[in-house]
Order: sequence, then structure tokens, then C-alpha cells
Amino acid sequence: MTTAAHPLLVTARALADGLLAPHAARVDQEGVPASHIEAVKRSGLLGVSAPKEYGGAGAPDAVAREVQEILAGACCSTWFVQTQHHSPVRLLTQTGLPVRERLLGPLSSGELLAGIAYAHVRAFPRVPVRVTAERGGVRFDGRVPWYTGWGLNDVMLLAGVTEADEVVFAFAEAREQPGLRASPPMRLAALSAARTVSLELDGLWLPEESVVLRTPQEKFALVDRPRATNASPAVFGVAYAALAVVEEAGEPRTSAALRCHLDEVRRQAYDLAEHPVPHEHVDERLALKARSYDLMRAATTAAVVAEGGRAMDLAGTAQRLFREGMFLLVQGQTNEVRRAHLDALAEG
Repeated sequence: MTTAAHPLLVTARALADGLLAPHAARVDQEGVPASHIEAVKRSGLLGVSAPKEYGGAGAPDAVAREVQEILAGACCSTWFVQTQHHSPVRLLTQTGLPVRERLLGPLSSGELLAGIAYAHVRAFPRVPVRVTAERGGVRFDGRVPWYTGWGLNDVMLLAGVTEADEVVFAFAEAREQPGLRASPPMRLAALSAARTVSLELDGLWLPEESVVLRTPQEKFALVDRPRATNASPAVFGVAYAALAVVEEAGEPRTSAALRCHLDEVRRQAYDLAEHPVPHEHVDERLALKARSYDLMRAATTAAVVAEGGRAMDLAGTAQRLFREGMFLLVQGQTNEVRRAHLDALAEG
């Protein structure tokens, strides 16, 4: 890790070391507790990138990335719930619509936690959620396959596509209500603790004042593409946490060798993330993303090997990090990312 002691990094490390990491094994088996979310809300980390005038920290992107690394390496389930929050905050900072004044302050200060229900828009031309105009507002019908943080989030950013191929984003309360029903929590190979459900939408009506963005689908895809092609800070966080396990198991040489490679890929990936034109250098971004996956897989495998039979204990750290790494291989995956990763694996 490489950043100076920005106050929010000090806060993130204290939260990770004092609460998240010590309880990560229990959370993995039992679920993210509301007390963890309250601690994240109080910490100020939810406002890391939010404008200062709305109660946020306005920190540089480099700080925001490292905060995500720290949280993911300590408790990936808690990280995954809170990481959803930052996309709605970013979107609110870019709009002049009335919903900005209603929600940006509470989301920036940590009074409210937001989740996201829009990954399905990337399935276009398939449209899992259709939006239509109705009674001075918008109506949502269809199915959201994945929604994380159910029962923990206060509001959700929901999206669907109109008949004219316009993507509509709007905020809704994250609770069952007329037109919105949640499935039971999914049992997953990793991160079941993050309380992921599917949402059935059958005429969910939201007022026009809840809308935060309307944009052509092709424009959304252009803006969304760089987010998917950049390497995820969580991948580095889990990899570094796994290397700490390797070192603690008495294998410093293995840990140091992998850390050297990981540091270099991280540096290159974050340099590209800072590039002023986010949709340029896509092939290079994808190559670094695939390489980060390789190194995370090597680090988590090394942790299992170093711990030996103890790694099979569900209370152990190595197997949990290994499973979390598997989850991160497909989290936020697009067809383009999948193809690039599979091609990289085929090339060896």
C-alpha cells in the first residue's frame, strides 16, 4: 500500500483492524449485521468522494480507491454492501434535478445508505426491466436479477429502459411496497452475507421527482464501459490480505515475490484509471484487469497452500479469501471483460 495518511485512510484502517477483520469469519457465515453498516455510516467513508458542501469529504480518487482496497481486504461482504453506495452519490453530483437536493446531503453524510439495481441494463438489447410513463411519473416492470444489501440499504438507485431505448434512473425506498417484491436472500458460494436478492417489479410507480437521469442507451454504454474495464480495487485488497496470510504462515519469500508483481500491476492500473479520457486504452485496461485477476488467484491459492489442512476450516481466513476472490472474478462482469479474461487464460 502506498498512500500518505489521509484522514479517511486512517479511519478506514482503524475500522478494518478494529471491527471488520476480527469479525469477518462470523460475518461470512451469518451475514453482514446492521451494526457493521452503522459503523460505516458513522465513519464518514460513505462520503469519501462526495462534495464537501453536501457533507462529504471530496477526497481524490486515489484515496477512494485505497479505502475500497482496505475494506475489501478486511471483510469483503461488508465492502460489497457499502461499495454500491458510491455510484448513486456520483450520479447525484452530476445532475441538476430536484432529487439532488433531497438525497445528496443524506447520502454524503452517511445518514442514508444507497444500493444499486441497474446492472441488468448492460444486458441490452435484452430488457429485463421496462420503464413507461404513467401518471406524472414512471412505472417499472420486470425483474432485477441481483440486488445487494436488502434489509441494510435505505434507498436504491433503480434503472430500466423505455420503448425508445432511453435508460431511466430513479431512486426508490429499499423496501417491499406496491409493485416491488424481494426474493429470499440468495445462497451463494461467496458473499451470501451481503444479503443479495432478486427484485420482482410489477407496476412499481415512482414520481417524476425521483428521476435522476434519462440518457440514450448507447450513451450510457459509452460512459459505463470504462468502469467495467478498469481493475477493481477490491481485487487488490483481497490479494494483499491473502499475502498477509502467506507471510504469517511462515512463507515470506513467496509473499514478497507475489507482492512485487502485485504492486507493479496496481501502479499501472491506477495510472490508467487516472487517465483524463476514460474510454481510451481499453485493451491495456483489460489486460491489466486480467493480470490483476491472475495475481489475486495466485495470492489466494498461496494462502490456502501455506495454511494446509487448516485452510479447509470454514472459520479460517485463507478459504474465505479464496472464495471471495472467486466472487470478484465475476462481479461487475460484462461480455467484453469476460471475453478478454478468457482469452488471457487461453494464452497462458
